[in-house]
Amino acid sequence: MKFSVSEITELIRHRRTIYPKDLTDREVHKEIVERILGNATWAPTHGMVQPWRFTVFSGDGRKELSTFLGEEYTRITAPEKFLQRKFDNAVQRPLQSSVVIGIGMAHDPAGKISERDNQFAVACAVQNMHLTCTAYGLGGFWATGGVVTGVGMRNFLGLGEHDRSLGLFFIGYPAIEWPKGYRKPLDQLVKWVG
Repeated sequence: MKFSVSEITELIRHRRTIYPKDLTDREVHKEIVERILGNATWAPTHGMVQPWRFTVFSGDGRKELSTFLGEEYTRITAPEKFLQRKFDNAVQRPLQSSVVIGIGMAHDPAGKISERDNQFAVACAVQNMHLTCTAYGLGGFWATGGVVTGVGMRNFLGLGEHDRSLGLFFIGYPAIEWPKGYRKPLDQLVKWVG
């Protein structure tokens, strides 16, 4: 075998969501972020469209993102549905992470590849990012709520009119013990035919 299946399996099974509130203020260096994004671009993609687009927020850029998220949550939320907890999460998360990556999806200008297939490709890219973070011992969290996937966020990320924002990916060094995981047994999830 070319690669150790046991090591790859261990990496996959070790991946966890670690929320920004559970990260330290230790800086994630640019070279690591570039490796994470480089690995993201090796995800499967129909017709080699490579629909992923990334916007990296670090340093003071995180403050700019924080301000936007607070304003956008307030703008799109009806006053009677406004929750201070959600507003606080929106503005605090970028400041609690070393790096935040805006996840964009460009449409296929030729119209051959469906939006759904491009979304699947971007999701695979995010999984590559998450696995690379795990290999570095970094926490990662993919947020996909309304504030970070709407038209306002699309425009804030500088994406095109027919493109989409597919959320934010928060990265940092964990301040907590690495979480344990659990999955259902395969016999509860798999049906064999033949």
